[in-house]
Amino acid sequence: MKKVAIVGCGGSGKSHVARALGEALDAPVTHLDAAFYDDEWNELPMEKFAAVQRDLVAQEKWVIDGNYNSTLQIRLQACDTVVLMDVSTLAALWGVFSRQLRHGAGHKGNGVHNRIHWGVIKYVATYRRKMRPRVMAKIDQFATGHADVVLLTSRRQTRRWLRKAAARQR
Repeated sequence: MKKVAIVGCGGSGKSHVARALGEALDAPVTHLDAAFYDDEWNELPMEKFAAVQRDLVAQEKWVIDGNYNSTLQIRLQACDTVVLMDVSTLAALWGVFSRQLRHGAGHKGNGVHNRIHWGVIKYVATYRRKMRPRVMAKIDQFATGHADVVLLTSRRQTRRWLRKAAARQR
């Protein structure tokens, strides 16, 4: 496990898993929200965002967390492991709100990019029905055959998997 793409719904725990895996693998961690948004929440043009990701995946080791379905193919074709954070809608909504309570709004420099608005809530609430099938199709199309796919459906399962992954790296 040297090149890890972490995907899943907002609030599912992607950034937490990325930080823990980055430490265990001694690999650089990139939170795509930090690459896509500046401090005023302005978006990077999509062609530049794709170029940033192509540069990132060319590295020897990396952990990248984030969805961005329009550029997911770049990460999936280059990774050796896909971690899909597949928690329930209620768990993801709780994750979004509890992160806001713990960290407040704004950019925190550690993968925490909080900005709750109706669009975020709607995205999280409809992720399993609308976005998950698209993500699964891309995983099947671009990662099957060369990458291990890890499906994590709960916080407890995630903690256990992280402990095992860290132990394998020692």
